[in-house]
Amino acid sequence: MSNTIESIFKSHLKPKKVYQGGKNPPASHGKKIYKLSSNENPLGQSPKATEALLKAAKNIAVYPDQTDIRLREALVKDFDGQLNVDQFICGNSGSEIIDMLLRAFINEGDEVIYSNPCFLPYAVFSRWYGAKQVDIPLLYPSYDLDIEGILNGITEKTKIIFLTSPNNPTGTYIPKSVLDDFFNRIPKNIVVVFDEVYRHFADAKDYISGLPYVKAGHNIVAINSFSKTYGLAGQRIGYCYATATIANYIRQIHKPFLLPITSIEAAIGALNDTSFVTKTVKTVQEGRNYLANEFAKLGIKYWPSQGNFFIVDPPLPEFEFTDMLMEKGIMVRPVSQFGAPGKVRITIGTQEANEALIKALKK
Repeated sequence: MSNTIESIFKSHLKPKKVYQGGKNPPASHGKKIYKLSSNENPLGQSPKATEALLKAAKNIAVYPDQTDIRLREALVKDFDGQLNVDQFICGNSGSEIIDMLLRAFINEGDEVIYSNPCFLPYAVFSRWYGAKQVDIPLLYPSYDLDIEGILNGITEKTKIIFLTSPNNPTGTYIPKSVLDDFFNRIPKNIVVVFDEVYRHFADAKDYISGLPYVKAGHNIVAINSFSKTYGLAGQRIGYCYATATIANYIRQIHKPFLLPITSIEAAIGALNDTSFVTKTVKTVQEGRNYLANEFAKLGIKYWPSQGNFFIVDPPLPEFEFTDMLMEKGIMVRPVSQFGAPGKVRITIGTQEANEALIKALKK
C-alpha cells in the first residue's frame, strides 16, 4: 500500500484540461482596446442594477439573505407568472448551476452527453464527479445538433444530456421541431440540461426556449445567466428553472447564504429594468446584421448566429489572426478549447466597436 498523498487522490481528478475564461484587456498605454472576446454586454450594466448594488454595498458587513427566495419571487414576475417560485433555483453564475446539477445527479461511472463545439465546463465539470463523457459532435459544416447520434448514444448509464440553444461558440440554435421530436423520444429517467443563456438575442421564427417543455412536465432544467443580457458578468449570478419535482430535489444541496447581497440586489434591479434589456437586444441584433453583411463583403466565412457573437473561419491561422487583431486594438477569442479548431469567436459590440473591428479586418 502506497503511503504517498497522491495515493488517495481521486483518479478522475488527476490534472487534465481545465476551463480558462476569457482574458481582460492588457494595459493599453493609452491605446483604445475593444474587448470582443467574452460575450459581455456591449452597453455595460443596467443603471437600475448599479443603483441597487451600490445601495446594498453599504450593508456588506451583514450576512445576505439565507435563501434565494426574493430573487426567485422577482423571476416569477419576470416570467409573467408562468412558473411558480418553487421552480427556480439561483446560484453564483450559470456555471455554478451546471456544477450543482452534476452534483445532484451524477455518481462515478454515470454518463453525460454533450456535443462539441460547446461550452467547455460541460466536460470539465463532469470529470470532477467521475462521469464518463460522451461527445456526440455537432454536424459539420452546419454545426446542427446530431439528434439521431445523441439518441443512439444513450445507454442505461446516461443521466444528463447537455443541449445549448443558442450554442456557444457556434451561435447555432435548435429549432422547435427538432426539440419536439427529441422530447418525444428521450427516456423519462434522463435530465436534459438546456443552456439558454443567450435566449434573449434569438429572433429566428422557430427558436424556442425551455419554458414550454418545463410547463409540459418534461425533465428539463433550463439554465440562464445575468452575465449577458443584464450585464452582470462581474457579479457571477445565474439561475435555472425546472419542474417543481426536479427543482425541489436540487434545492436539497443549495447552500444557505449562497448569494452575496450585492448580487441579489443587482439581479433584482436588473430584472426591473426592462428598457435596458430592450436596448441591449436591439443593439446586439442590429450589430449582428451589420457584421454579417460586412463579413460577407470581405469574404470572411462565418456562421449565422442567434447569440451576441459570431464564430468565423479566419483567413489566417487562428492565433496569428487574433494576434494581428490585438495589435489593432481588437480582442477576439480562438475557440479550439471549445472543440472548434482553427475557428475564432467574435463578440458583437457597440456600433463603434463593430466598425473598429471591420476597419481592422480590412487592413
